[in-house]
Amino acid sequence: MKRTVALLSAVFFVLVLASGPAAAAMDIKMAHVVNENDAFHICALKFKELVEQGSGGELTVTIYPNAKLGDERNLLESMRMGVVDSAIVTGGPVMNFMPKFGVFDLPFLFSTPEQAYKVLDGEIGKKMLDDMYAIGWKGLAYGERGFRNLTNSKRPVNTPEDMKGLKIRLMQNPVYVDSFKALGANAVPMAWTEALTALQQGTIDGQENPLNVIVSFNLFESQKHLALTRHAYAPNVIMMSKITWEKLSPEHQKLVQESAQAAAEHNRAYDNEKEAEWLQFLKDKGMEVTEPDTALLREAAKPVYEKYEAEFGKDLIEAILSVE
Repeated sequence: MKRTVALLSAVFFVLVLASGPAAAAMDIKMAHVVNENDAFHICALKFKELVEQGSGGELTVTIYPNAKLGDERNLLESMRMGVVDSAIVTGGPVMNFMPKFGVFDLPFLFSTPEQAYKVLDGEIGKKMLDDMYAIGWKGLAYGERGFRNLTNSKRPVNTPEDMKGLKIRLMQNPVYVDSFKALGANAVPMAWTEALTALQQGTIDGQENPLNVIVSFNLFESQKHLALTRHAYAPNVIMMSKITWEKLSPEHQKLVQESAQAAAEHNRAYDNEKEAEWLQFLKDKGMEVTEPDTALLREAAKPVYEKYEAEFGKDLIEAILSVE
């Protein structure tokens, strides 16, 4: 009897050892809401490549583009529940769960990509990522959506006066809504998946996004006018469910963190390299491009700073503005 028990114990021990690598293996479901031509997907592919190579196949990454797992708000909620493992989301919707994150959406806060990178990769940006943990997310790194510009089907835009009455789709973000109201537009917040149909049907006049989105979604087909307003710089956030993060070994956590930062930097380099090409492409497709007077736009947007100064903190806003 003792011999039988000992033999069974030995077999159990061997099985436990054999199951080790399989238990460590994990497929990370990573989602985003845009298509495979978008810079978000370029970022996701780099993350997948680095994680799978670095883990020797113990971690795999399956990418779900085109809002297959829901719009950005749904993705944020799904990550909190552990239903979605990871996502690349625009910073704007994060504010609905983490109000202070909206400081990055203030109009004309950043003047150059370099200023944005210094803030996001520095102490201010890292603190924001750390604060996500209490909400249910592991903030990994900031990629790039880029400087946002205005398109519409009605008329050229050079001044705030030209925006009056235009129905402009915005992210579901109160800072963006207040910014465009201050600029004179009729602000229409809605999910991106709904916006594409609304633009095609003409129920809204325009939208605002970086050049890469305007190109990858062929917005020139419904939008005649492009104004290079550069009214906001939008990072994307590479995130993971806290539940998924805590399932990873310390070694895999380190790999995922490093892979996310490398993918973010790859995303930024891609955007910077392609920006001039995207602009020329849109001109060749017949879009009329204007370069509005940003001084007039900044002046019109001042009430937005006054409204949110108490919520975000004057010191935080000034600290961001002081970075060169």
